[in-house]
Amino acid sequence: MPRPTRPTRPEGGQKKRVYLRKRVCKFCQDANIAIDYKDPRLLKQFISERGKIMPRRMTGTCANHQRKVKEAIMIARHIAFLPFTTLTK
Repeated sequence: MPRPTRPTRPEGGQKKRVYLRKRVCKFCQDANIAIDYKDPRLLKQFISERGKIMPRRMTGTCANHQRKVKEAIMIARHIAFLPFTTLTK
């Protein structure tokens, strides 16, 4: 039985490079934005549609601000400003 062939590379035999811009922490950029558990509109940007907290690599926040966002989300969930999960059937 013959082996399956691999897909061919683009002209020149080199891999195609994808350049992504480095994400920048929005809280470091603008010092006026405060991380507050009473602001669910801001915190919803850091939650997936399933209700999970999005990782740093997706949101672009620095480690220090990601910890503060996590704490604010946890507090907002306990006070019922944010849902723990979404309803699925």
